[in-house]
Amino acid sequence: MKDNINALDELNKGTSMGKDTIDYVLDKVEEKRLKSILNNQKKEYERLLDKIARIYPKYNDNKEPHEINRMEKAMAKKGVEMRLFVDDSSSKISELFLKGTNMGIIEGRRLLNNKNIDKRVHSLISEFVNMQEAYVEKLKAFL
Repeated sequence: MKDNINALDELNKGTSMGKDTIDYVLDKVEEKRLKSILNNQKKEYERLLDKIARIYPKYNDNKEPHEINRMEKAMAKKGVEMRLFVDDSSSKISELFLKGTNMGIIEGRRLLNNKNIDKRVHSLISEFVNMQEAYVEKLKAFL
């Protein structure tokens, strides 16, 4: 049971971070195709967050997944702002998202290797990883 809770918490963190990062940079994106891709990715993150929230209570009495704390969110936002301060081109934005998305894929794959998680959690993590891998391919076009 604890492995399922930990996996869902990690999945929630990664998904929240991806969504929040898109929110931070969307107004800087001028390329229409890239903006469309990021908007679609944000919708996918929101859909996954909803799924996580719906199944989480089956594993934990807390009823809600652990959130990223405010300090982590603020540091992440500041880091994104700093990276894009000098260069906020589509190429740089794409690179930023490729790095973050690849980090999500790596963490997702680690979670999938845990044999103690149940099918439902495994399926949700697989959905996350597959979505992330599809967006990597889309983002490469802007490098």
